[in-house]
Amino acid sequence: MGSKIGAGIAAVVLAIPLLIGAQATGIVGQLFSSRSSPGSLTCTPDGTPTGAVPGMTAEQLGNAAVIVGVGKQRGVPEPGWVVAVAAALQESGLRNLSYGDRDSLGLFQQRPSMGWGSPDQITTPTYAAAKFFERLQAIPNWQQMSVTDAAQAVQRSGFPGAYAKHEGTARAIVAAVSGVRCDPAPAVAGTGNCDMIQAASPAAMAAVNYACGQRGLPYLWGGTGSDGGFDCSGLTQAAYAAAGIALPRTSRAQYAAGPHVPDGQPLLPGDLVYYATAGRVHHVGLYLGSGNMIDSPDVGQTIGIRPYRHPGDDYYGATRPAARVAP
Repeated sequence: MGSKIGAGIAAVVLAIPLLIGAQATGIVGQLFSSRSSPGSLTCTPDGTPTGAVPGMTAEQLGNAAVIVGVGKQRGVPEPGWVVAVAAALQESGLRNLSYGDRDSLGLFQQRPSMGWGSPDQITTPTYAAAKFFERLQAIPNWQQMSVTDAAQAVQRSGFPGAYAKHEGTARAIVAAVSGVRCDPAPAVAGTGNCDMIQAASPAAMAAVNYACGQRGLPYLWGGTGSDGGFDCSGLTQAAYAAAGIALPRTSRAQYAAGPHVPDGQPLLPGDLVYYATAGRVHHVGLYLGSGNMIDSPDVGQTIGIRPYRHPGDDYYGATRPAARVAP
């Protein structure tokens, strides 16, 4: 990776100090709920910390707050936030870019061709930050590394020492935005689409976000994503793996694993919905809300959004894997 911005592109940053508080809350809330950054999260000041970072625009500090908010959700300690913000400063100037060197995109200039995700995913700040932290946390003893070495271990840049010069600014930015807390929006009925995701917990949000990113991929019997497609349970297993929750491989085993949603209780986005013939589960989808699910239905079809109920269906019940972790 490395810096993907030419001198002309990176030239001028407006020197507008921004106090972190109600104004930043609105900015961050808009970033999380906009079409370009799906994921209905409410970001609010946590406590009374305020700060100003000369040279940083509202857009840049908003993106930094997204990174910190996602880091908090994933349980990453503060040094990891500094690493991520330093990396984003180097790669994009803390801007969600729709261009870059070769196929590099987004805050971290992640590349679809290198397995970081689809272009839509990579240009979703919540997804991009989650992928950065996922790889950071997989590095043994990353907390004992310097900021630049930890960032390089994730990014594998052609300029491995470039992150060091951003460490001081990254620490100042993290101090300024660390009082922003990002939680799922209270409304959890779900919109039924992937443009404005709602969920009751970070785990459910991560699972839905992952599944939405797979739309258009083909049904592939036995597919788990690594081979270019998914079957129904391969998709739900991978979606919850992205949320840090291990599910069994088959729809039948996933249903047995629970926890089950009691009959008559409203479904929540992220719940898994099952279909069975004579009590034998044969299909699973991931509920989005508003009567819709996302699933990988059958041979010759692609992953997409569909009603989870229709006349004559063999709907069997639902489970709530996200309930295995605290919201």
